[in-house]
Amino acid sequence: MSIDPKLLKELEARRQQIKLSGGEKKVAARHEKGDWTARERVADLFDSESFTEIGMHTKHHCTNFGMQGKDIPAEGIVSGFGLVDGRPVAAVSADFMAQGGSLGYMHAQKICDAQRYALKAGMPFIQMNDSGGARLQEGVESLAGFADVFYNNVAASGVVPQISLILGPCAGGAAYSPALTDFIIIRQGGAAGMYITGPKVIEQVTYEKCTMDEIGAAAVHASVSGNAHFVATSDADAITIAKRLLTYLPSNNAENPPHDLSVPLNVGDDEGMNEIIPATNSIPLDMQQVIARLVDEGSFMEVQAQFAGNVIVGFGRICGVVVGIIANQPAVKAGCLDIDASDKAARFIRFCDCFSIPLVNLVDVPGFLPGKQQERGGIIRHGAKMIFAYSSATVPKVTVILRKAYGGAYIAMCAKGLGADAVFAWPCAEIAVMGAQGAVPILYNRELKAIEDPAAREARRAELQQEYTEAFYNPYAAAASDQLTEIIDPKETRARVALTLRTLLNKSESRPAKKHGNMPL
Repeated sequence: MSIDPKLLKELEARRQQIKLSGGEKKVAARHEKGDWTARERVADLFDSESFTEIGMHTKHHCTNFGMQGKDIPAEGIVSGFGLVDGRPVAAVSADFMAQGGSLGYMHAQKICDAQRYALKAGMPFIQMNDSGGARLQEGVESLAGFADVFYNNVAASGVVPQISLILGPCAGGAAYSPALTDFIIIRQGGAAGMYITGPKVIEQVTYEKCTMDEIGAAAVHASVSGNAHFVATSDADAITIAKRLLTYLPSNNAENPPHDLSVPLNVGDDEGMNEIIPATNSIPLDMQQVIARLVDEGSFMEVQAQFAGNVIVGFGRICGVVVGIIANQPAVKAGCLDIDASDKAARFIRFCDCFSIPLVNLVDVPGFLPGKQQERGGIIRHGAKMIFAYSSATVPKVTVILRKAYGGAYIAMCAKGLGADAVFAWPCAEIAVMGAQGAVPILYNRELKAIEDPAAREARRAELQQEYTEAFYNPYAAAASDQLTEIIDPKETRARVALTLRTLLNKSESRPAKKHGNMPL
C-alpha cells in the first residue's frame, strides 16, 4: 500500500503555485530592477535544502473591499526555520509580489510563529522587510497584527539575537519592528527605505517639502538618524553582512559567544603599536590603526560606521576571543563624547552584555562635547546612558587608557569605578579632571588676578600650567590611588588584553535583585 499519487500531485501543484507568487512576469520585473524575490532571499540565507517553511498554505479571512475569495500566496510572507552555516536560525521574508507584502492579521501570525519558534528553540531571528505596510482592507486587525509582532520582538530582546534587513519599503508602523531588533541592515538604492510618514503626509501636515531619500534612504539612516547599523549594496550583500554578523554572536543568551580558544595566546610584543603613536597628545591618533593591531587580522566588524564617528564600536576577535570594542576616535571631534556618540556606545554595550560578549574599551577622550546645542539636547541624560550601560554590564570589561582621559568622559568610558575588571594605561596617558588650560584659571584664579603686570601674570600662568601638567599628564597619580591595574608599554597592549580576556572568561558577577533598572532614556 502507498499514498494516493493524486494527493501528492495536488500537494506539489499547490506548492508550485504558491512559490510562483506574483507570476513569472513580476519575477522578471524584479530582477530587472536588481531585486530578488522573497523566496530567493530565503534560499540565499539558508543552507541548501535546510529550510522548513511555516504556514505556506495560510489564508487571510478578510471579506472587506473585495477581499473575499482573493488569493494571496503564502499570505504575503515566507516564514520558517533552517540552518545558516550549520546553525539553526528562524526567518521571515516579506513578499512584495503578493498584495504588496502588506501586513494583515494572518500575515502577522506567520511572523509571530517564527518569532515564537526562535524564542522557544533559542535561535537567532532574521526578518527581511519589503512591504507596503498595513493591509488597509483589514483595518484594526492589521494593527492588532503589528502589536503582536512588536510584543514578540520585545519578548525576544536579550534572549536571542534579532536582525532586520530593509530590502524594500518599510513604512509607518512596520518600521517599529526593525527598530525593536538588535541590528538593522539597510540596502541602498531602489525602493528600500524606512520612514513613519512619507513626503506627501509631511507636506500636508507641516507644509515642509522633502523627498523620500531625505527621510528614508540608507544614507540618512546610516549617517543622520542612526537607525541603521549597516548599509548593503544589494540583496546579496545584505544577506552576506547578516551571515558575518552571526559569526560573532551566540545563538541565545544561555550560550557563550563563538570563541575559538584553539587560537594560540600570543603574548609577544607588537613593536608596530609604538610606531603609530603621534609624538605628542595634541596630534590626533587614528584609533582604527590601534584596533587593527589589537584584534586578530581582518576580524574587526565595525557597527554604525557612518554615524557618530567620534566613537567607534564593533566586533572583533583577540587571540580567538570574541569581543565588543568601544573606542574614542580623536580624528573626529577630537574624540569628544556627544549625544549621538553616547547613544551609539550605550546601545552597543547593552547588546554585548545581553549575550556575554566581553568589552574592550580604548580611551582617548578630552571630555564631553561642550556647547549650547549639546546641553539643550540633553547631553547629561545621554551621557548617563553610557554610565548606566557600563555599570550594569556583568561581562568581562577591560579598559586601556591610551592618552587623554578627562573628567566625566573618562569615567563614562568604563573607569575602574564603573566595574572595569582591568584598567591598563600607556605612559603617555593623561588622567585628570580637565586639561591644564582649563584647570589653572580655576585653581589659581585669585593668585593670577592679583598679579597686575600682564607679562608677569602670563609667565606665572605658564608656570602653573607646567606644574599641573607634571602632576596629572602622566598615569602615575592614578596608579598611586589604585585606579589602574598596570601601566604598560604600548607594544604590550595586545598581549595584556588577550591574556586578561582569557582569565576572565569564567567571570561571574551579580547585581542586586530587582525587576529592572530605570535607564535614562
